[in-house]
Amino acid sequence: MSFAELIEKVKEYLPPKKVALVEDAYRFAAKAHEGQVRKSGDAYIEHPLQVAMILAELQFDASALAAALLHDVTENCGISSDELKAKFGAEVAKLVDGTTKLGKLSLHAPSAATRESQAESLRKMLVAMAEDLRVVFIKLADRLHNMRTLSALKPEMQRSIAQETLEIYAPLAHRLGIWELKWQLEDLSFRYLAPERYRQIAKLVAARRAQRERFITRIIKMLEGEFKRAGLRAEISGRPKHIYSIYQKMQRYAAQDKHFDDIHDLLALRILVGSVADCYNVLGIIHSLWRPLPGEFDDFIANPKPNGYQALHTVVVCLGTVPLEVQIRTREMHHIAEYGIAAHWRYKEGEKDDIHFEERISWLRQLIEWHRELAGAEEFLESVKTDIFIDQVFVYTPQGEIKDLPKGSTPLDFAYRVHTELGHRCIGAKVNGKLVPLNSQLNNGDVVEIVSAKGDKAPSRDWLNPHLGYIKTSHAREKLRQWFGRQERVENIERGRLLLEKEMRHLGIRSTEREALAKLLKYDSLDDFLAAIGYGGVTTHQIAVRLAAQQEPPPQKVETTPPKPPETTIRVLGTGNLVTHLARCCHPVPGDKIIGYVTRSRGVTIHRNDCYNVIHEDEKERLIAVEWGQSDALYPVSIQVDAWDRVGLIRDISTIVAEEGVNIADVSTVHHDDHTVAVYFTLQTKDLAQLSRLMGKIDGIRGVISVSRVGDEATIKTKPSN
Repeated sequence: MSFAELIEKVKEYLPPKKVALVEDAYRFAAKAHEGQVRKSGDAYIEHPLQVAMILAELQFDASALAAALLHDVTENCGISSDELKAKFGAEVAKLVDGTTKLGKLSLHAPSAATRESQAESLRKMLVAMAEDLRVVFIKLADRLHNMRTLSALKPEMQRSIAQETLEIYAPLAHRLGIWELKWQLEDLSFRYLAPERYRQIAKLVAARRAQRERFITRIIKMLEGEFKRAGLRAEISGRPKHIYSIYQKMQRYAAQDKHFDDIHDLLALRILVGSVADCYNVLGIIHSLWRPLPGEFDDFIANPKPNGYQALHTVVVCLGTVPLEVQIRTREMHHIAEYGIAAHWRYKEGEKDDIHFEERISWLRQLIEWHRELAGAEEFLESVKTDIFIDQVFVYTPQGEIKDLPKGSTPLDFAYRVHTELGHRCIGAKVNGKLVPLNSQLNNGDVVEIVSAKGDKAPSRDWLNPHLGYIKTSHAREKLRQWFGRQERVENIERGRLLLEKEMRHLGIRSTEREALAKLLKYDSLDDFLAAIGYGGVTTHQIAVRLAAQQEPPPQKVETTPPKPPETTIRVLGTGNLVTHLARCCHPVPGDKIIGYVTRSRGVTIHRNDCYNVIHEDEKERLIAVEWGQSDALYPVSIQVDAWDRVGLIRDISTIVAEEGVNIADVSTVHHDDHTVAVYFTLQTKDLAQLSRLMGKIDGIRGVISVSRVGDEATIKTKPSN
């Protein structure tokens, strides 16, 4: 692309004086970057030129375009901020400075050790967004062009950048409402993370394109005739479905035993009209022509998304059995849908106020206020990824006020969103006039009424248990942690001790390892660690996840459809490939600390470090260092459930196991004279975190006394088998 093309695009919407600023910025940047070359072999100036073109297509103002052209001159060419300020003004210099600072941030942090750095990077990005959103738009455009030229980098760097883009930048573009950037970032990321799957879907889509286009053309002609008779003026077009969104749909459909042919919104129409009233008139005509599918209608005009998106969505069955998705918008809504908050600068450039702009970023202002209360990196990171980067639901107070919450939120989340004290005193909830459990998930359009205690009431500690699903939002969780953190330290330590002992029984960890666990979770003393567990600052699930993460090696390659794993996926350190088998005496699973025992004829047997047979092994020289590798394999593990004997006990346990997606390989029972029963299960689990989550849920079943992990006692000998 040439500079002339950029200027031609800019002249379409900017006055001559503003165009001159862009021209000056280009000439300055071209001279500063003269002689510099990117890894792709292109002249370096091509990158800022492309970034500016992306923003010009979104019709950004002249200051943002100038900053896009200059965004690398400070870092790469030694140009000072003062020089930029003198040449281009304070506004452009500030945008360049902000973009330069964001460029130094690393937002993808797979290891626990760098999560604090990742959290701080996200915090700085939010602050930059609050000060001037254009900084983040320049960064998004910068990332999009980098993704377009990613093939010049090494494969491991390609995957790392693609993963970061998919986890952070694409959701951020979505939250800001910029569909045009979002889908490109997602498709490009998917292309590098799962190239084979990307090509497969692209071929499937291409194979049916001609058929789809003929169908859409036929539908458009039918609708044009109906609209003409009704006196409606509308623009009708086919809407392409992008590869990553098709992949996501296929993943959801696979869980329902559906296939590619069942994805109805591969066939989609977009209808643009002049007014909101016309939107509903068009909807009426479409529903009179074809049968709408139940549960597939969304009114985002009456209930806009937080990013400003408005439209009517419906799915109808037309011409027999073909499902067709239809989006209906005004032209202004379409502009907002494509460009999101970026549309604000188009109005600003013309000296016209966008009265809805502050409403569109109110979620950001509110979020930053909440985050001032979050001191720890873990809490902040969790908050950003739940409160920003997931879909929203819109619910109403009894007075008709709309509250937006992350998808999956509960009445308790709603109560804490309204007021902290209302959350603390919550004893029940009505949704659409009916009493519901506090861990029910809210849906779009629900009217939520909180039933609160009259006097003082303490919140329940169960609300912090992630297995019970009482709260989804980080805001509610932090308010609860603060409340419990203010309670007596001695009480919290004792409760934390009881919870930790129960979790250690679940995971089969010896009590002597409590101090090691405290250090693993970065607590200076055991009492601080126990107190944090007691008031909910650390959950037992976090402990299990951290133990599992400690055993996992860094990812080497992203595979969407991994090859079938061997019987066990273990790395034997210091040697070549050896046959490995899991010991039946202790049933290790990923997350356990493990050690290998070299047998005389069966390769290496893998035991837990604290296995009875390993501890009492005489020939220590036959023990060898091993570690878990990456695999989707399932691992057998035995658990014991002690409970009061009753009808339906095993059924209730089996239901919980099935809901967790875990297979039961074997079950047996031992009845006792005191009306209790011991139920022994052999389960096939993925890792320690899944096992912890499952055992926590079983612990909550009526009549269960305790749940613990056990070994196969029949196989315990004085030494590991040969």
